[in-house]
Amino acid sequence: MIVELNKATFSSRVKRLYIAWNNANKNDEYSSIADVDALLLVAGDPAAEDEPIRKGTCLQQWLLGYEFPSTLFLFQKDKISILCSASKAKILAQIEDVAGIPSIEIFAQPKTKDSANDALPRFFNVYKSTQRVGTLMKESHSGKLASEWKKLLSDSSVISEQVDIAPAVSAFMAAKDDEELKSVQAAASLTSTLLKYHVAPKLESILDKESKTTHDMFAAQIEARLGSGEGDSAKGPDMKVWSRFKGHPDIDFPSVEFCYPPIVISKSSKSGYDLRYTVESSDDNIAHKGVLLVALGLRYKSYCTNIARTFIVDPNPAQEAQYNLLLSLQSELIATMKDGVSVRDVYQHALAYIRERQPDLEKHFVKHVGFGMGIEFRDSAYVLSLKSARTLKKNMIFNLDLGFSDLTDSNGQKYSLHLADTVKIDTSASVLMTEGSKSPKDTLFFLNPESEDEKPKGKDKNRAFVPKANGSPTKQKTIAGKVLRNQTRRAAQDEVHQTALAKLIEHQRELHERLQAEGLQKFSEDGGGNGGKEGKGWKKFQSYKGEGALPMEVERLRIHVDRKAQTVILPIHGFAVPFHINTIKNASKSDEGDFTYLRINFQTPGQLAGKKEDTPFEDPDATFIRSVSYRSPDGHRFDNICKQITDLKKEANKREQQKKEMADVIEQGSLVELKGRRPAKMTEAFIRPALDGKRLPGEVEIHQNGIRYQSLGSQKVDILFSNVKHLFFQPCDHELLVIVHLNLKAPIMIGKKKAFDIQFFREATDVQFDETGNRKRKHRYGDEDEIEMEQQERKRRTLLNKEIKAFAEKIAEAASASNGETLELDIPFRELSFEGVPFRTSARLQPTTECLVHLTDPPFLVVTLAEIEIASLERVQYGLKQFDLVFIFKDFTKTPLHINSIQSSQMDDVKNWLDSVDIPMSEGPVNLNWGPIMKHINESPHEFFQQGGWTFLGGAAGVESDHSEASDSESEFEADEEELASVASSDDGSDFNDSNASGSDASGSDFGGDDDESDEGDDWDELERKAAKADQKRAEGGRKAGSDDSDNDRPKKKATSKPNGKNKGKR
Repeated sequence: MIVELNKATFSSRVKRLYIAWNNANKNDEYSSIADVDALLLVAGDPAAEDEPIRKGTCLQQWLLGYEFPSTLFLFQKDKISILCSASKAKILAQIEDVAGIPSIEIFAQPKTKDSANDALPRFFNVYKSTQRVGTLMKESHSGKLASEWKKLLSDSSVISEQVDIAPAVSAFMAAKDDEELKSVQAAASLTSTLLKYHVAPKLESILDKESKTTHDMFAAQIEARLGSGEGDSAKGPDMKVWSRFKGHPDIDFPSVEFCYPPIVISKSSKSGYDLRYTVESSDDNIAHKGVLLVALGLRYKSYCTNIARTFIVDPNPAQEAQYNLLLSLQSELIATMKDGVSVRDVYQHALAYIRERQPDLEKHFVKHVGFGMGIEFRDSAYVLSLKSARTLKKNMIFNLDLGFSDLTDSNGQKYSLHLADTVKIDTSASVLMTEGSKSPKDTLFFLNPESEDEKPKGKDKNRAFVPKANGSPTKQKTIAGKVLRNQTRRAAQDEVHQTALAKLIEHQRELHERLQAEGLQKFSEDGGGNGGKEGKGWKKFQSYKGEGALPMEVERLRIHVDRKAQTVILPIHGFAVPFHINTIKNASKSDEGDFTYLRINFQTPGQLAGKKEDTPFEDPDATFIRSVSYRSPDGHRFDNICKQITDLKKEANKREQQKKEMADVIEQGSLVELKGRRPAKMTEAFIRPALDGKRLPGEVEIHQNGIRYQSLGSQKVDILFSNVKHLFFQPCDHELLVIVHLNLKAPIMIGKKKAFDIQFFREATDVQFDETGNRKRKHRYGDEDEIEMEQQERKRRTLLNKEIKAFAEKIAEAASASNGETLELDIPFRELSFEGVPFRTSARLQPTTECLVHLTDPPFLVVTLAEIEIASLERVQYGLKQFDLVFIFKDFTKTPLHINSIQSSQMDDVKNWLDSVDIPMSEGPVNLNWGPIMKHINESPHEFFQQGGWTFLGGAAGVESDHSEASDSESEFEADEEELASVASSDDGSDFNDSNASGSDASGSDFGGDDDESDEGDDWDELERKAAKADQKRAEGGRKAGSDDSDNDRPKKKATSKPNGKNKGKR
């Protein structure tokens, strides 16, 4: 049986219905059924998807758990009659024998191909026996059965009086039982999870990056979290979001659906600020300033929940006060709404609360503060308004819906505020079932105040949004807290550095604690071995299917190398025995006297040398032949055989290596070309990796589900949007190329090579522009002509940047529309860049919002910041001009990325950037051997984190080492000063004392004592001049002393002076 009905639930709810019916009187919520003889429930064909669910359908689902279209239910005091099709009758037969309720009689209509029966007339005769019938009179139905029923009623001479029972049906389902509350709680948790972990962060990202995303596109992306597409292209629920809900393993996701399409409204919406749930998100771009409203509701196993939030960018004080009033009003009403309270009193209490605090907002307050919910999203019988006389009862579910509409800001623009949550009525107060992203710190965003030195240029705006974890700060922010050297007093500089260092230390400590906690949570005691990947498996191979397949040469019983079968055939005791090349380790030849010996070594367990030590075997305990030796006087033949075996082994190894490299290459689907209009194009574009043949420009076209590069040589490359992981645009401001770069989720084949990165570029040189018509070049030379050429060059580069960036934005928009999730266009921040060696040559590495990239020339580098577990700074020592940076990935099976030879002068910038994107880091004086370390971690990640995890690297970003080094260096310098003073005081006969003292004071050292105050504000050029002058004085003083011992008696400092007078001391 396909459908199984819950007989216990049906029995208990039918009993509730009859108890309410039998006890109904004229003065309670069941007054509409107080004096009826029967209750008639008519169901025609199913309603359209865009229509709200009918109350009759809700009652069916409440009783039976399923909707039964084209079915009539007639409830009488002594029995229940059901008219339905034959197939439905088989399902409903399960409830015929339920005890404790009136008897059930099912009238089954015949199938279309069967002859007619008297089921409908018999059911109608039962109906005619009643005098007063309660039904849902406002519902209209269509379909064959509904039409036949209407015709019978109109043709009948006996007409029963009909009464509308909609208020009573609402009352039947208002108070929820335990099973219903479980479904409501699950729906509420899913709704809260979607808001907290997708909607709010995504909206914040759109506002932060000022992405061009339309309201309906964002709504579609929200809806796609439950899955999208059909057939082979169908996508399941986005578990990255739902896994944040602890109870997600118990959720039956096919039973989850949206109550209505998510609603996104901003000040750019065509519809204006509309607080109704029937409004649709418009196709305008989301405004990046002002008030934004978001509303969404989820239904689980037919039970609805709802949530609505207001987000405000750069709110004024009045808007802050209004939003805080909504929050306090919600808390007040939650405490007020409890068992026994009148619905009318709830609304009156809300009005009184507003009148007392901000009377001018009373006229803008909504006309009701919510409505009852359940299987029906909005139960009109339980609207929380002044007109309702209903009473709240325990375990009722309401959408507490608060808002102010038609408000006006200081610029005369209209806006509204909206706050809605799902609540459950309880004995002493209501219980909030939905939560998240409601406090002002989560919903109010403030812009950075502009300083004189950091005024935005053009259309740039300084936004102070919180950067998301492992994402670079926006380009308009203060650059990683960098403090540049200037002519302010050193005391102020030291204070700034100390404050920044203290903040970095504290933040890194928090990141390391969080990393340790997440590691313990992620890896269970029995999980994580081998990084979650299976070990090597035993691969079976076959040389020949039978003796008949052996080559003819075996009859001579000589060693034969069969290249076609990849087999070496050896004669053993008169038999030709084939050995596949995979069983052979190597072959060697040696000459002894008149004979030549050929030794063939086989792969066997227990070989500890080389990379094959972990080679699996089908049965490691079996008996293996380790080697076979042959002797022959024909040395030339053995030379040839040894060479053939060696070459065959090399070919097999090469083939295996190529197969391993191509294992992750995917076969893309077909590109759906754009029809009906021309696709957007980027002309005169070159591609990297380069295609085979002559280097010719081509065109990049944007199609429905991907992009296509078509070269002039008729070669083409298709890239589907579903395979694009990151999209970058690099302008030609400081480069010779303007670049659109695509980083792929899985590699594709370009020619004979696989590629993770595809790049389209144009050259920004004079060759790209036609200057043949510029006659001024014949007659004008000198500075004037050069200045004009520079201006034209800058103008050309600006236009080129604008054109290619617009094309890249079109790619992002098309990919977002095709995938159902936003693909952001990322632009590198050159001001945060640093030089390093990620491969064999030095490269400029530039952070972006989500990555660290090098795009200028191959090999390209794209590191996703969200995939980084921790960063290790190595070779951090005093005296070394360079240090190394190692990224360890969250996927421990991936090889750590080494970026070597970064200048030590950029260490603070790199640290501040890593800290700003929430990447934990550590410092160490030497390079670590990460191969064995990662192998040890992969063997048991749980044990690794149990033993302290990454604390073995030295704490939070070298915090302890920073303190110890600072104290050591300071004490070391003080000792030198004391030594200097004692030696100087003992040498009374030398003039070196004064000259040395004045020289050290005039050297401008950071550690100097009470010298002239003007030194504190001297710039570096002035300090260098003073240092040179001091060196000259010391040299003259040494010559005047006239003693060779004066140099020996001079105390020796660790920092030696350079000819230009700079002291290379510790700073």
